[in-house]
Amino acid sequence: MTQSGNIRSALSVLVLVVLGPAVAWAQQPPIAAGGNGFKVGDGRLHPFFDMELRLDTAVGYFPNNATPDPEDVVETLSPELVLRLRPGLKLDVPSPKVALSASGRLEYVRYTGLLTGQSTYASHFEGAADFTAHFNRDGPVSFVLADQFLRTDQTRNAALGAGVLSLFNELRASIPIKPGGGAIEIVPEVAWGLEFFQPIGLATPVGCEDGVCDPITVDAFDYTNVRAGVEARWRFLPKTAVVLDTDLDLRSYLRATTTSPDALLLRAMAGLAGLVTAKIAVTAKAGWGYNFGASGGSTFIAQLEGTYLYSPTMTFKGGYLRTLNPVASYGLFRDDRGYAEARALFGGKLVLHGYASVDFVGFYDALRPRSDTLLSLDVGPEYQFKPWLVGAAGYLLSTRSSSVTGTGLNFTRHEGYVRLTLVY
Repeated sequence: MTQSGNIRSALSVLVLVVLGPAVAWAQQPPIAAGGNGFKVGDGRLHPFFDMELRLDTAVGYFPNNATPDPEDVVETLSPELVLRLRPGLKLDVPSPKVALSASGRLEYVRYTGLLTGQSTYASHFEGAADFTAHFNRDGPVSFVLADQFLRTDQTRNAALGAGVLSLFNELRASIPIKPGGGAIEIVPEVAWGLEFFQPIGLATPVGCEDGVCDPITVDAFDYTNVRAGVEARWRFLPKTAVVLDTDLDLRSYLRATTTSPDALLLRAMAGLAGLVTAKIAVTAKAGWGYNFGASGGSTFIAQLEGTYLYSPTMTFKGGYLRTLNPVASYGLFRDDRGYAEARALFGGKLVLHGYASVDFVGFYDALRPRSDTLLSLDVGPEYQFKPWLVGAAGYLLSTRSSSVTGTGLNFTRHEGYVRLTLVY
């Protein structure tokens, strides 16, 4: 086993043992607390079990022959009927001295083999963990310690193609400072993150001439990231504040053989946030991002977001976000995203949600120019049959087109699911 493989295994065991009771709802809608749970000090511990059946048209790359060959090449992502089982716990302990919040799940992903016989070999465990401890929460100076762990087939790495499993962990510490009654709030924060990658599948996609589209070689992009930043807010009117966000990312890659350039990226934005009317809230920020690393790169960054509270049970949100972030292989990428979201609650039990976004992504590499377009859609209902029983269904669409050839970076993924959650 390689050195990064040892680190990856040790990290998985450490997080699941230490933060096992905090396995989080990564990329899943929150469920109702349900029942009474178990009393833990001033808080409650709620165990839950989640069972989901999902039809996924793009789980990974698998050969059609009965005896797979590592040199096999396939034309498209394979479809499969996937069973996901998620036991987990949710903990909330409110306290002015030490407030604890933790939630999570350990997930077994079973590829049934009903649509693609070779996919059963790629069945695996996923999971997530979120833990937050807030010390002296109501004081003028407090301390927050948090950790997020995530193992998922939905990688956050913009450069990589489909068929990749990601293991991510980030530890964060911040010191919220609220002098003078809270009109001014300053929050310095530092974070340390790690992410490891491995392929889902047994074959290489057709037309893959760049390492980023070949899931077999994705472990070359394992990285560590240190981030330090400050968020500041001055409420100069009762419902309006001046905001300032600035941070510095130090990105480095773990494998000596990688061609990914390290990055030292500074981002800073300032603007206004507040209520325009009793039902409309707006955030408007603008700034600049600059990479002090050897690969260079800089651009204008911004956020414009509006939220409309149509009623106490119906909310609409939309906006535009332009960001600059470190990324494997290319050094930096710029993302121009437009998005819209709606949520509505009917009868106190039925929740309808919808989310759509389009991303125009550009990568900073003069020798390998690349631009991608991504489209995402997520719609579906969730219904609380009993305080302890929640059902949900939904449809997700993901499309990606890239100026780089290869089926790994040019695909459409449809996912339909039904989910049942038991919670105490």
